[in-house]
Amino acid sequence: MSPEPPDVPAATGPLAGIRVLEFGQLLAGPYVGSLLADFGADVIKVEAPPAGDPMRDWGRLRSKGHSLWWPSLGRNKQSVTLNLRTPRGQEIAAALCETTDVIVENFKPGTMERWGIGPEQVHAANPGCIYARVSGYGQTGRYRDRVGFASGGEAMGGLRYINGYPDQAPPRSGISLGDTLAAQSAFQGILMALYHRDARGGAGQVIDAAILDACFAMLESTTAEYDQCEVVREPTGSYLPRIAPSNVFLAKDSKWVVIAANHDTLWRRLATLMGRPELGDDPRYADHHGRGEHEQELYEMIGAWAAQYTAAELDEMVNAADVVCAPVYSIADIFADPHFRERELLITQQDSEIGEITVPGIVPKLSATPGNVRWSGKWQVGADNEAVLGELLGIGTEELEAMRHEGVV
Repeated sequence: MSPEPPDVPAATGPLAGIRVLEFGQLLAGPYVGSLLADFGADVIKVEAPPAGDPMRDWGRLRSKGHSLWWPSLGRNKQSVTLNLRTPRGQEIAAALCETTDVIVENFKPGTMERWGIGPEQVHAANPGCIYARVSGYGQTGRYRDRVGFASGGEAMGGLRYINGYPDQAPPRSGISLGDTLAAQSAFQGILMALYHRDARGGAGQVIDAAILDACFAMLESTTAEYDQCEVVREPTGSYLPRIAPSNVFLAKDSKWVVIAANHDTLWRRLATLMGRPELGDDPRYADHHGRGEHEQELYEMIGAWAAQYTAAELDEMVNAADVVCAPVYSIADIFADPHFRERELLITQQDSEIGEITVPGIVPKLSATPGNVRWSGKWQVGADNEAVLGELLGIGTEELEAMRHEGVV
C-alpha cells in the first residue's frame, strides 16, 4: 500500500487494500477513480505536470481560482505527476503498473500502447491486473479513433434523440450524463473482474467501457420496437407514451410536480383522491392499455385538478394516498429538504483551501463496509510524488528533484 496522508481516517470500505492507478483526465475516467476511492481503494492519480487534470480548473471557481468540482472529484486520491511523453516517465509508469490491482484510463484508443503501458504490456508483467478502459466509442469498431466526449456519445447512442420535445432541438440533460454512465459501467466491470479474480481464481482482464455503449444501453424497449414494428420512438417531452398517467403537472404556485399512477392500483387511489372514484373502474382507464389509449384525456383531467393546489399540498396529500408524487427540485430545494442530510446525500467535508464545503455524499449505502471521505481533493499537483514513488519504487529525493528539472515529474 502507498502511504496515506497523516491525520486522516483509514480506508474502511469494501475495496480497502485494492491499489488503483488512475490515468486520464476530465470526467469519465476520473469519476471511476472517485467511485473506487470512496469505497476504500488506494487510488493514485497520475497527472501530467505541471498543471495536472484540467478538471482542477473546470466549472464555477471560488477564491484563488479553485474549482468547486475538484474537492469531491479529487477526494481520497493521491496525486503523482508523470510526463508520459518522456521515456523516463513511461518507465516509471510501467513500474507502477507492476504494483497495482486496477488501472483506469480514458485516453484515445492506442495512446496507452504508445506509452508502453497498454493492457498486453502490463499483463506480461502483472497478469492479475484489472485494466479498465473508458473511451467515447470503444476499443473496437469503425469509430474507435474518434475523439469521445459525453455529448457525442449521448447523440449517437440515442439519448439525445428521444430527449426533449417534438419539433425542437434535442437538448442535453444539464449534466455530462454520458461520462457518468460510462464511468458507472466501468466501475461495475471492475467490481465483477475483481470478483472473478479474487473469489473465482481468475486472471486479470480488460474492461472496455464506452460512452456510446453506456448511453445506448439506456434505451429500454426502443430496440425491439424498431426491430419488430419499425417504430421510431420520438421525443415526447415530459411523459412516456402509453405509460399513463405519469407526467409533470403545474401547481397553483407555478411549481412543477410529478404525479405517477401508471399502475391499476395506483390509478384507483388517485381517482379516489381526485373525488372521481368511478374512474378507477371506467373501461377507458381501468387497465394499462386503456390508460395508454386515453392518456391525453387523463393528463388534462389531472392537470386541472392539480392546478387547484400548491406543490407542497400536492406533495403531502398525494403521497398520503400512496400514489407516487414528487416536486421537481432545484439544487436550492435539495439543500432545503432535510431528507438529503438524513440520507447523507449532502455531506460536509473540510478542504485545505476552501474550508468547509458541502459536496455529494457516497452512494450506495453499505451497512457493514460503507465508504468514507478521508480527505478532500488535493490542490498541489504531484503532492504525493515523494511518498508514493519513494514507497513503491524506491525513488529518492535527489532523483525526484533531478526529474523535476528534466520535466519528467
